Amino acid sequence: MIRVCLVYSPAARQVEEVTLELPDGATAQMALQASGWLDRWPEIHDLPVSVWGRKASATQALREGDRLEWCRPLRVDPKIARRERFVGQGARTAGLFSRRRPGAKPGY
Repeated sequence: MIRVCLVYSPAARQVEEVTLELPDGATAQMALQASGWLDRWPEIHDLPVSVWGRKASATQALREGDRLEWCRPLRVDPKIARRERFVGQGARTAGLFSRRRPGAKPGY
């Protein structure tokens, strides 16, 4: 028997985590079925799975202590979100050089 941890975030600031004991040679798909999460969130079947943050397949054999994570797609591209935040904040109030010492040269 191996012990694995399953993690899924169905919505922002909401995390579901469960620890299961599975037989040796169990796969990510078997872990998902054993957890009962398919009944609660049917869309989880189509989401990519990762083991400790590294992309994995549903047929990959699991090892003791693995952490399976199901990843929702991003709603907003992080680059675009950062660009929009910067426009809203203005160039003088954001970034590395926002709080300069009095009399310092620009960019330092």
